[in-house]
Amino acid sequence: MTVMLLSFFIYINISSCMTVGPDYVKVEPEAAVSWNIPLEGGLNADSPNPETMVAWWEALNDQGLSSIEMRAVKGNLDLKKARSRIYEARALRGMSNANFFPLMDGGASAGKYRTSENNGGGDENSLYTAGFDAGWELDIFGGIRRLVEAADAEIEVAQSSLHYALVTLQAEVAMNYVEVRTFQKRLAIAETNSKIQQKILDLNRSRRKAGLINELVIQESLYTLEHTRSVIPSLQTGLDAAKNRLAILLGETPGSVHGELKIRRLIPVPPVTIAVGLPAETLRRRPDVRQAERNLAAMTARVGVATADLYPKFRLFGTMGLESISSGDFLTNASRTWSLGPGISWNIFHGGALRQKIKLQSARQEQSLIQYEKTVLKALEEVENILTAYAKEQHRQKSLKTATTAANRAYELALDLYKAGLVDFSNVLTAQNAMHNLQDKLALSKGSITLNFISLYKALGGGWSYGPSHK
Repeated sequence: MTVMLLSFFIYINISSCMTVGPDYVKVEPEAAVSWNIPLEGGLNADSPNPETMVAWWEALNDQGLSSIEMRAVKGNLDLKKARSRIYEARALRGMSNANFFPLMDGGASAGKYRTSENNGGGDENSLYTAGFDAGWELDIFGGIRRLVEAADAEIEVAQSSLHYALVTLQAEVAMNYVEVRTFQKRLAIAETNSKIQQKILDLNRSRRKAGLINELVIQESLYTLEHTRSVIPSLQTGLDAAKNRLAILLGETPGSVHGELKIRRLIPVPPVTIAVGLPAETLRRRPDVRQAERNLAAMTARVGVATADLYPKFRLFGTMGLESISSGDFLTNASRTWSLGPGISWNIFHGGALRQKIKLQSARQEQSLIQYEKTVLKALEEVENILTAYAKEQHRQKSLKTATTAANRAYELALDLYKAGLVDFSNVLTAQNAMHNLQDKLALSKGSITLNFISLYKALGGGWSYGPSHK
């Protein structure tokens, strides 16, 4: 007992000041003081409201979308898998932390044995044993502490991975919802135009009977109508696919959301102004940057774990039990056995393998640093690109609105002139095709602006704190 207590106090004093391997110094992302492109289209550099960042989709004022976002957080399978990885990382941390404590095993046995007649007389005897074995590795050089340090960082890696999965999920849910509404709008445009073209075909057939026009005009009217009708099945296919993707994101079977999304709604419209903050704020908020930084911390700690293998390991061991050849006196004092003492082991020669292991972990640490720097750059690139796309698509939509208004008016004028016999039917066809194409492009542009709004908040790292507690 004296030996154990002495070793314990030595361990406390030495281990408090000896931890081999590099100490991790947290890296901070480098970012410019402002975004590279000028902010326009309602974007500004004000710091985003934290409440807005938590549930950015609420700014679209669409109750259907808000309801679906809530369901996705509860049911998405990728999110459940990411949560399971946190439980796995915590279990591994508990296993690493267990190395700080003494290990004890117990066992018992009973059996008979016979010695050889040529070497022992051929006697038969019984042997009864029971006891406990205990051992304790003293973490003198900090190998266990580095192992736990790495496990702690890997828990945070798993948590950041969950947060990134949540950011991605919420953006994908919103994008597919907007795609549903965009397909519905495009379907409405195609159906409306097919009805208009059917009326024109009926008009031309009447005029043909009256001998006012020739067969060419009939065929031109017919192929224009059928071309528009041919677009409708493709739009319906795209609509169903978007609904099914949305169902899968919710963790539900395909077709489960068709009923609730059957009624056509307008494409959600983003707010007039959006605060995007500064690059440094975005990098601190993005979970993928946090994940890369924590992975670097874990790899740094593992260099220390490998370095500790170069040093001797000190252990305390002891056994206590009972041993007897007779079951009758097995529980008496005379059957007691025990042993106690310190131990040391040292990896003296392993052909350079231990130092190569340190080099291996150091290379992985360097790779993690490079990956961190790459993650930072890609995050900044993603935001810069979407800032440009969001602003420029608004300029494009403005031109499309003007062009669509002009095309609608041109079609009305061409039709009136055609009915009055002042222009050929080709003028009507040209105006009609232009009107349909521009209406469709305008619907796509409206959807693109909202999709860019969603991509922007994903790039800014919005939404992940909205999820359930992971502590």
